[in-house]
Amino acid sequence: MREKIDQILEYVLSVLLGLMVLNVLWQVTSRFLLNDPSAFTDELSRYLLIWVGLLGAAYASGKGMHVAIELLERALSERQKRIQQLAIQAIVIVFAFLVLIVGGIRLVDISFDLGQTSSAMQIPLGYVYLALPLSGLLIAYYAVSDFFNLLKKN
Repeated sequence: MREKIDQILEYVLSVLLGLMVLNVLWQVTSRFLLNDPSAFTDELSRYLLIWVGLLGAAYASGKGMHVAIELLERALSERQKRIQQLAIQAIVIVFAFLVLIVGGIRLVDISFDLGQTSSAMQIPLGYVYLALPLSGLLIAYYAVSDFFNLLKKN
């Protein structure tokens, strides 16, 4: 299951990054070669960056590539390292649930209720904010999976 989610996330991130590159290329082309800057490209690149950043954070979390300070870990015994890793995963789960999932859902709900739309593209901002609860679900899934894998170890 985890490998399938990783594959889907890799594909989605690749597509979003490719779209962002094409969008910025069009922005530069329309501005400097055609002397007629496109109205939507700046906004679209901003929203694509939000999605790439949040989904990329979830992917990095799942692959264990997030930033870590290892100074304390070097001084701990194996048992203490395991306890520390369990505590870290528990904190990540709580953060992902409370801030990203619950807070993200509230933000999406509020923006849809208020009818907020983007200025240039006129799309509901709730779709942009959906990246928060989605990345939170992925981060929580990876953290729960890692937590139980740590518990299984001797």
